[in-house]
Amino acid sequence: MAEESMGTVVVAGLANLAIAAAKLVAGLVGGSAAMLSEAAHSAADTVTEVLLLVAVRRGGKPADRRHPFGYGKAGFVWALMAAGATLVGGAGFSITHGFHTISHGENLSDLTLSYLVLAVSFVIEAVSWRKAMSQVRAEAGWLGVSRRAYVARTSDTALKAVLFEDSAALAGLVIAALGLLGAQLTGNPAWDGVASVVIGVLLLAIALNLIAANVSLLIGQAAPRGMETRIRATLLAQPEVEDVVELLTMMLGPGRLMVAAKIDSRDEASAAGLEIACDEVDRRLRERYPGIVQVFLDPTPTRADRRGE
Repeated sequence: MAEESMGTVVVAGLANLAIAAAKLVAGLVGGSAAMLSEAAHSAADTVTEVLLLVAVRRGGKPADRRHPFGYGKAGFVWALMAAGATLVGGAGFSITHGFHTISHGENLSDLTLSYLVLAVSFVIEAVSWRKAMSQVRAEAGWLGVSRRAYVARTSDTALKAVLFEDSAALAGLVIAALGLLGAQLTGNPAWDGVASVVIGVLLLAIALNLIAANVSLLIGQAAPRGMETRIRATLLAQPEVEDVVELLTMMLGPGRLMVAAKIDSRDEASAAGLEIACDEVDRRLRERYPGIVQVFLDPTPTRADRRGE
């Protein structure tokens, strides 16, 4: 998963870097606030991709004595910083510059270059979006969940950020084009300023969503409910297990999960048999769900033992 996410982030980063430069030139030549906002958008996305690359690399470091559960959550920290870059660099500039254009106006000149850059940018962003969506489709299929559910609950925040930002970029390009067209047809530059504000609000919504997702993962987000149900079923399928008293899960990093369960063993299960059963459950869970990297099972006393207390 980490290698696939790395490739997705690199493709998105290179695309955004080229697009940011082209939009900046077009914005300066045409004098469009929406184009400059799009340039800021792509520049913020480029910074975001750099931070996401750091997130993928830092999150993939192996566990050591000081960090026995690994460095997966470091990836969430860097992804949170990336979302902050989108919030400040993209949304902040777009909204403030848009309101400035609405109140003070602007001098639009030849917008041919702007339209050309928007069209080329749309194609490039679509390629990046398609790669991200391809990864989402594959991983959602492997987990047996819908793409929407996967994106909503995935711990791979780098992939989620790329998908959201590419989606926002495609929408932003259409909005910028409509703003330019409105300004041209009416002669009122306020349309261009409104487009800039709308782009900023869109980026604001994306950034806040990503910030909330990363904060939840840093606090200790559980596995999706469907996966917890399947884990519980795997535990109950073991003959020595009477019931699952408590099941706790926590995402340790992108695609990395810890499972802790208190299980009620059957009365006839011996201590040796229960130990073997726990090892078997551990093996089955790791085989069926490669993302599970830590399993802790706590057998509770049998009913007979509790009655004798």
